[in-house]
Amino acid sequence: MPGASGTLSPIRRSAFPEKPKSTVRSHCSTNPGEKPQGSRQQPAGKSRALPAVQGGVTWVTSGGVGACQNRAVSYTTLKRLRLWSQIFFFTLFLVLLIRTEYRASVRLSGDDVRLSYPVHLFFQIDPLVAISNALASRALYKGLLWSLVVLIPTLFLGRFFCGWICPMGSIHHFFGSLKSEAKRGKQLIESNRYKKWQTTKYYLLAGVLVAALLGTGLVGWLDPFSFLTRSVGLSVLPAVNYLTNTSLKVVEGSGFGVVRFGAGVLHAILSATILSLKQPHFRQGLVLGLLFIFVVSLNYRVNRFFCRALCPLGGLLGLVSRWSILGLQKDEATCDNCNRCLLYCQGGDDPIGGVPWRKSECHLCLNCVGECPHDGLKFTFFPAGRLVEGPSLQRRRVLTGLAAGAVAIPLLRSTTVFGVEKNAKLVRPPGAVEESEFLARCVRCGECMKVCPNNALQPAVSEAGLEGLWTPVLVARIGYCEPSCVLCSQVCPPGAIWEITPKEKAWVVGVNSESKPIRIGTAFYDRGRCLPWAMATECIVCEEWCPTSPKAIYLQDEKVIDAKGQVKVLKQPRVDPERCVGCGACEYACPVQGQPAVTVSSIGETRSKTNQILLNQRKKSAR
Repeated sequence: MPGASGTLSPIRRSAFPEKPKSTVRSHCSTNPGEKPQGSRQQPAGKSRALPAVQGGVTWVTSGGVGACQNRAVSYTTLKRLRLWSQIFFFTLFLVLLIRTEYRASVRLSGDDVRLSYPVHLFFQIDPLVAISNALASRALYKGLLWSLVVLIPTLFLGRFFCGWICPMGSIHHFFGSLKSEAKRGKQLIESNRYKKWQTTKYYLLAGVLVAALLGTGLVGWLDPFSFLTRSVGLSVLPAVNYLTNTSLKVVEGSGFGVVRFGAGVLHAILSATILSLKQPHFRQGLVLGLLFIFVVSLNYRVNRFFCRALCPLGGLLGLVSRWSILGLQKDEATCDNCNRCLLYCQGGDDPIGGVPWRKSECHLCLNCVGECPHDGLKFTFFPAGRLVEGPSLQRRRVLTGLAAGAVAIPLLRSTTVFGVEKNAKLVRPPGAVEESEFLARCVRCGECMKVCPNNALQPAVSEAGLEGLWTPVLVARIGYCEPSCVLCSQVCPPGAIWEITPKEKAWVVGVNSESKPIRIGTAFYDRGRCLPWAMATECIVCEEWCPTSPKAIYLQDEKVIDAKGQVKVLKQPRVDPERCVGCGACEYACPVQGQPAVTVSSIGETRSKTNQILLNQRKKSAR
């Protein structure tokens, strides 16, 4: 077992001393002059004695009597408060994520399409998102100043956010508390000791902050809120939605009237409160789900492995917490190396005796205090004793992390995606800022994709290269951009999609706008696949779906000869690029299966001065 040197010997779970089930009197009693019958007399000249267990009562005749029971009760209360805090904030996160959906008809709402919930609340209090946004854009997007609500208390209390508030941490805490064959006896104790690999998160933090400073938002890949929102919103919730609807429909088809009625009522309640109005589908949903399951499953080997080793937000809060005045104080004289304090340690911060306590790793879960059978641990302001205030970082590895972040941009942008071979299908949402700034601001959270009423926004795969992985792109074949909808701009936490109004978007017929409409692309026809052009078949679906006024797609009567040699007059569609806004309605509605006859390209988008039709470029250069 760990002693002064901190070494371990083989150990069994049954070897841990259990706390007495009756009243515990360690270092104290309710009456200083009272002691239980049969208890040992304190030797003269001794100021402290090891506890003697008699009749289920632990007794030590030392100073500070009378406060132990109250202190035990207070820590028990604090642990329960921490548990309820975790439940509350996780439930709040889940409710806000579920409500990141417009549960009404966008078309009937006119120009008043807004969510009534602060769905990006957790991103606004995320200091890592705020700092990376400030470094990337040289400004701080509105609302991100709320991150000081987390940052400032951390200066005094340490990493309370990780143990009491963070929904991602609460998930890992829950799954880490489940029994596992890989965490039994010695393995459990050893897994909760401090490990050098816990410094990985600090090197990752250095890399992503340098990358943000140089113009890329790689922080979104590992930021806990981005990771959790993307995984749950784009994979877990759609899967649960599908499973629930399918199961209830099966039950509703039951031959038992009471069962069918109950299932119908339950289905109606869930549809009105939790379930999506229509089943969402997302590209990479399976990949995101499997990645999430893998990260969570690591808790069966090491408690909160993600929090200890990979979370850059935890690294940031760990650096800040080195100045905190609240800390763990150990009474090492009473420690008998039972290791109970390591049983449920969440941070791997070494609360055991004989080794320094690591302040920057502690999540303030209070489990160690509650498990100590001798009440030898307590959290106090300005604690005495040995401690390691900051992370133990190696200068060479810090420089490696900084260098990795610095070279990330030239490596990621050395592909042709950012050169002459731009992907024409890289259609960003309306209100998106210029591409380089977009990649710097976007945290890949998936909020805009979750809120899109037509399921049109999807996580990018290769459209923007590796740097743009999981950023939003409009896939018109899945859904189109509603003319009156600006929800994606409302929910975007860091301002990668600038918040706009339907009037500024200027797509809605009848809504007066002083500016030109925001264009996200232009539609192009493939005449070899278009029915009126290639097969002498009547079709005007694209023109009927075009929402602009006057319509960007117009029809012209043309005489064509069909396969029988008969002359027919058909209405053939054409696009006016000056009117087309790139909404994708024509591509979505095209009846040609597989590759549609009309597709939307990002060419002509308002946010770019260079991604324009060649004729327009020549006109501008001539001026």
